[in-house]
Amino acid sequence: MASVWEEVSVYYSSGNYEAFARPRKPEGVDRKTAWFVGSGLASLAGAAFLIRDGQMSGDRITVLERLGLAGGALDGIKEPEKGFVIRGGRELEDHMECLWDLFRSIPSIEIEGASVLDEFYWLNKDDPNVSLQRVTERQGRDARTEGRFSLSERAQRDVLKAFLATREDMEGKRINEVFGREFLDSTFWLYWRTMFAFEEWHSALEMKLYLHRFVHHVGGLPDLSALKFTKYNQYESLVLPLTRWLVDQGVTFRFDTEVTDIDFDITPERKRATRIYWLSGGEAGGVELGEDDLVFTTIGSLTENSDDGDHHTAARLLDGPAPAWDLWRRIARHDPAFGRPDVFCGNIPESKWESATVTTLDPRIPRVIEKITRRDPFSGKVVTGGIVSVRDSSWLLSWTVNRQPHFKQQPADQIVVWLYGLFAERPGDYVKKPMQDCTGEEITQEWLYHLGVPVDEIDELAATGARCVPVMMPYVTSFFLPRRAGDRPAVVPEKSVNFAFIGQFAETTRDTIFTTEYSVRTGMEAAYQLLGIERGIPEVFGSTYDVRTLLDAAHHLRDGKPLDLPGPEAVRRHLVARLDTTEIGRLLTDSGLLPDTP
Repeated sequence: MASVWEEVSVYYSSGNYEAFARPRKPEGVDRKTAWFVGSGLASLAGAAFLIRDGQMSGDRITVLERLGLAGGALDGIKEPEKGFVIRGGRELEDHMECLWDLFRSIPSIEIEGASVLDEFYWLNKDDPNVSLQRVTERQGRDARTEGRFSLSERAQRDVLKAFLATREDMEGKRINEVFGREFLDSTFWLYWRTMFAFEEWHSALEMKLYLHRFVHHVGGLPDLSALKFTKYNQYESLVLPLTRWLVDQGVTFRFDTEVTDIDFDITPERKRATRIYWLSGGEAGGVELGEDDLVFTTIGSLTENSDDGDHHTAARLLDGPAPAWDLWRRIARHDPAFGRPDVFCGNIPESKWESATVTTLDPRIPRVIEKITRRDPFSGKVVTGGIVSVRDSSWLLSWTVNRQPHFKQQPADQIVVWLYGLFAERPGDYVKKPMQDCTGEEITQEWLYHLGVPVDEIDELAATGARCVPVMMPYVTSFFLPRRAGDRPAVVPEKSVNFAFIGQFAETTRDTIFTTEYSVRTGMEAAYQLLGIERGIPEVFGSTYDVRTLLDAAHHLRDGKPLDLPGPEAVRRHLVARLDTTEIGRLLTDSGLLPDTP
């Protein structure tokens, strides 16, 4: 019997046979139209797959967006009077199979004749990512973690137990209900929680899924060599070339158009969307949906009700009406299969954190950055190599400087820094206020304190040497809240004939949310299913089933310590010698888990 977690209406593939195949044109595609609710990455990807693989004409696709700009959470903008703003960054890796399947077909706007994937690949070949300073403490000093995870035997057992547990075993549980104090006090947890933004009260199920999804990168966690980054911010490097290509294909973008509800005709035999309601420019409107109209709806939003402050104003925590969540609530009332949005949006204290974008205005702060990162931030190459986490920060601050310039409009003598705090409600160590109550200037002061700037210089440097835009995001980790099967609807619910749910709150197999890959995967699955595209969807990278990867991860989780074999020394030496003549022994030796034969 199929598990309730399994998707059974699509098929997945790996290898060149399906990857390089071109599907035939689906029957009846020329009669169909497509409506996308929201213009985040899931919608943009879904539209691209309809055109490229489904051979749908772009002028039959419409994207409805409440805001004035496409991209959803993949943002990057210069705000008049405030400065540069990025609400978050995206950590990318080799095995985002659907993401790279998409961007191999999207032309670069930087390099003539290249795709976005080509551009990204060449960039990271020439300038590979690695961090020279992953953790600091005591006002900018090296925390001396030495790349070790410091997992005790008990903590290692916690990891193994979660890894081997079923998904059902992890349903509804928090991380601190599954992992003990020794694990939560480890350096592994510090690396992990700051890299992925996990809190102790978040979902143990999501923690398990992340362990499976990224087990091939365990060895790269301490120095972040597992990661790759775009040349510019995520909007200019990913969203802009994709939206330009879609517009060139004839896709219509209707901005300032808020979808408020969708009607459905639901019978025991089928489920069909029948009408979309919207407010456009303040006026009510909508469209009736026929048999050949397809609807792709982004449900929920991690950036909903985000609020920007500025250098002299704190960002506000907005907990009032939230249009994206309210739309999902209205949709969910039609059918239990459409998910339970309040599981995710009903606990702002446990889903919020705050980020900030700091723009330096003169050479003083860049000199401090260079001292910690041991790299010139003006070089145009990797600087921090990912986040630098401040272990003894009350806010649990982490900060990063990506390749500069991070914005095409950025002056050559400025550096753009992104930082975030997981504990926005706690008083700071220098600024004795919660992060969520701080202005951009005060957040800069706290950050400079943890960089090691002399205390008597902090206030003046924060006032005159930088401009900071704080952003409060009430729902930014809402998808990490503990959940159960059915809380997120399937991408294409059973018996749906013309609608799909896409984005971070739709359910697809084995992949992990809070990634660009997840958004693209849901858009791809939705397009392939509703249009009947005859091509396998690239499966989630199978590192969790590769014994070599698992042994290598075990080696790193043990900080390089070989396995303790039982019995007297002579017996252990004999056992090692016998094992070393087998394939199993060679695998154990190659991974470092088995000591070399004396």
